[in-house]
Amino acid sequence: MSKTAFVTGATGLLGRQVLRAFDRPGWKAVGSGFSRANPPSILKVDLEDQSAIETALDETKRLTNVFPGAANRFPDKCDADPDGTRALNIGAARRVAQAARSRSILVLYISTDYVFAGRPGEAPYQVESTPNPTNLYGQTKLAGEKAVLEVCQNTGLGVVLRVPVLYGHAETNAESAVNVLLDAVWKAQEKDAHVSMDDWSLRYPTNTEDVARVLVDIASQYLVAENARVAMPKVLQFSSEQRFTKFQMCQLFAEILGLPLDGMTGTGEDKKAVVPRPYDTHLSTRAVKELGVDVWTQDFGDWWYVFRTFIVSLSLMGYLGREN
Repeated sequence: MSKTAFVTGATGLLGRQVLRAFDRPGWKAVGSGFSRANPPSILKVDLEDQSAIETALDETKRLTNVFPGAANRFPDKCDADPDGTRALNIGAARRVAQAARSRSILVLYISTDYVFAGRPGEAPYQVESTPNPTNLYGQTKLAGEKAVLEVCQNTGLGVVLRVPVLYGHAETNAESAVNVLLDAVWKAQEKDAHVSMDDWSLRYPTNTEDVARVLVDIASQYLVAENARVAMPKVLQFSSEQRFTKFQMCQLFAEILGLPLDGMTGTGEDKKAVVPRPYDTHLSTRAVKELGVDVWTQDFGDWWYVFRTFIVSLSLMGYLGREN
């Protein structure tokens, strides 16, 4: 019998790839969105409405697992709208988990490396490491983790997957904290440009295609385990091992695009930052490897070189669009 995955936030950067990943024999994927919903493939579901969530799950045949992927992912935006961030990152996650548990549906909740403080010398963080988020984004994602695991306690139906900053195919550069750096590279081409870019915080950019593949593998293992999944790990982590600062990523993009980067300067730690950023939140993948899941990731530079024509057109559209 085929299995069905339900993906909230399916119109977003990661959600689109998760839908594609489940387009395989034995699986079907149904997504939900709101402002960009496109029925019947992407249902319009208000995640603040418990009855709407329950109706969507009930109308999806042979539903086996749910991915609460909708979230406010940008720390600056989280601080600008704390109430909205809590409603989405915590409230929506809890409501989806409650609806799923009452129907014996597996929940795979996407969380972040920002649940950790990222102080120098602490990484890599294990799943057993004590979370200590330094900003609202990390705090709300940690609270979302706790909400899902609390709702699904003693059932084996709740699993958390923490991931770092993501990149990949995007409809606009602004969808990804990595892709958007392309805009900064173009900004640095302007006459008398003085673009400052963080050259202090370490990041481990991971491709959305790889995260989606791992989610399929995790879902398959936990569904096959059935009652035995109660004893399986409740928190997992996945990350690339390649390390960059934002400035180093910009240097790579400039090289790929054949552009100079004289108009950009790398900066050290911003001790006056409005939203505190961790230094190094590298995630250990030990727990997910112990399940037998392949943690291979695409090479960051190779991926961008392959898609050079795509990124030139996309970055130009984004950059020129702001100028008009």
